[in-house]
Amino acid sequence: MNKINLYLADDHAMMVDGLKEILRSQDHITISGTASNGEEVIELMHARPADVVIMDINMPRMNGIQCTEWIKKNFPKTKVIILTMFPEKSYVDQLISAGADGCLLKSRGSTDLIAAINRVSENRSYFDTMRDFAQSDEHPIYNLSERELEIIRLIVNGQTSAEIAKHLFLSEHTVRTHRKNIFRKTGINSISQLTSFAINNDIVR
Repeated sequence: MNKINLYLADDHAMMVDGLKEILRSQDHITISGTASNGEEVIELMHARPADVVIMDINMPRMNGIQCTEWIKKNFPKTKVIILTMFPEKSYVDQLISAGADGCLLKSRGSTDLIAAINRVSENRSYFDTMRDFAQSDEHPIYNLSERELEIIRLIVNGQTSAEIAKHLFLSEHTVRTHRKNIFRKTGINSISQLTSFAINNDIVR
């Protein structure tokens, strides 16, 4: 199998480290650079075009969709795989229009990631099973009220229910009810997951 020169891009360092650890055992894959935003991907591509770029759909400065469009315009031979945390079919539609070669849920395992890299390197596409991607109006963020979004921002900023209640002039009981509803609607079970959800859906930056 031919060597694959690859770039990784994600604004979460732990995600990049995890991907590097997964791919380190693959002798035919060389990680030639990493980036934390779309502009850094462009710098890497100008210095040395990669065979494959794997990047997060939500990144600062230039997101994955915009970066995919740029790569396909300037380096059409480079394959692009987009990673996303939350399934939404509208993302896939946009990625296909931008020219992406693949899209993979971050919840997938190492076997799926390696399969995606190998497949796009063979000039084939790799899009996660479409039934795993919800329609836009089924995505958790669309079921959240403005008040719930406001409370999510405060939770992610580290405020307790008592502090949120004081800040929003609500009772603690009301805040706790909102918290329960937020976790129920999103299917999230921890503050760390809620933080990732908020960042990946641009609720907070």
